[in-house]
Amino acid sequence: MTAKLRSEVAEVTPQENLYTKELIFEDYPVVRSLYGERGSHFKILEDAFKVKLILKGNHIVISGEPEDLDLTEKTLEELYTLIKAGYTIYPADVEYASRILLENPKAHLKDIFLDTILITSGRKSVSPKGITQKNYVEAIRRSEIVFGIGPAGTGKTYLAVAMAVSFLMRGEVNRIILVRPAVEAGEKLGFLPGDLVEKVNPYLRPLYDALYDMLSFDRVVKLFQKGVIEVAPLAFMRGRTLNEAFIILDEAQNTTTEQMKMFLTRIGQGSRAVITGDVTQIDLPEPKKSGLLEAMELLEGIDGITFVYFTKKDVVRHPIVQKIIDAYERRDAK
Repeated sequence: MTAKLRSEVAEVTPQENLYTKELIFEDYPVVRSLYGERGSHFKILEDAFKVKLILKGNHIVISGEPEDLDLTEKTLEELYTLIKAGYTIYPADVEYASRILLENPKAHLKDIFLDTILITSGRKSVSPKGITQKNYVEAIRRSEIVFGIGPAGTGKTYLAVAMAVSFLMRGEVNRIILVRPAVEAGEKLGFLPGDLVEKVNPYLRPLYDALYDMLSFDRVVKLFQKGVIEVAPLAFMRGRTLNEAFIILDEAQNTTTEQMKMFLTRIGQGSRAVITGDVTQIDLPEPKKSGLLEAMELLEGIDGITFVYFTKKDVVRHPIVQKIIDAYERRDAK
């Protein structure tokens, strides 16, 4: 146990039907980290579980409804274990932890947060921030082809790039290939300057940003110069066979059915492919059908291909992003 109860659940304010539970933790510096700067972590937990938290030295007093006390206690103990294991928690981590345990009270945060994919150039670790992200990472480890499908902000592309860098650093692949269709919100490529690769580069910016977040700028530039990391516009993929590569096809909802078939049949020996997309953001002109939608119909159940579906609950950006997705879903439902 990471904490010991000093008293059982006891009624403290009969008029308000509130109960209290006091936890005693052994390591005061860890408890201070758990508290957060100016109590920021406690405020997040209070909002998430509808309780009141008070810090008294290495004691934490929880007040609220009995079922809320139990879940708050579980979350505090899980976070305490993470910090003891050397994990630095930030307010966003507390937010994710609360969300995970509200969804699945039996989950163990250390199995998720301590599943380190790689250490970035800034010495921060990249790891899953939720149950679906954990399933996604495990799917990429065991399957040759993984589809990550869901709304923006769920970490589909970022984790795919992290896994690609991890595979490259361990020598499991020889190169990383970044692919994205050149269809974006109804815009045409003609208005952009340069050749086709230069025209497509702006659309690959999220992939570049993820790379720069994980490796130093100079190292990314050198890897591009050596051809270890390659940008391959989807139109340039025809006729190629890609061996010993980690291939990421981003924004796959904007592939046609012909393009998706062409891409999937490029994958050679020793390669991994991750295809990400959001089927609610299809920008193809009518009447073309999305290649991602067709792949979801045709390829489900094939050995070596795994589909991982994210929902708005898996959004790991600012909490307001979830509210924005909700608003658009209500609009679409009408």
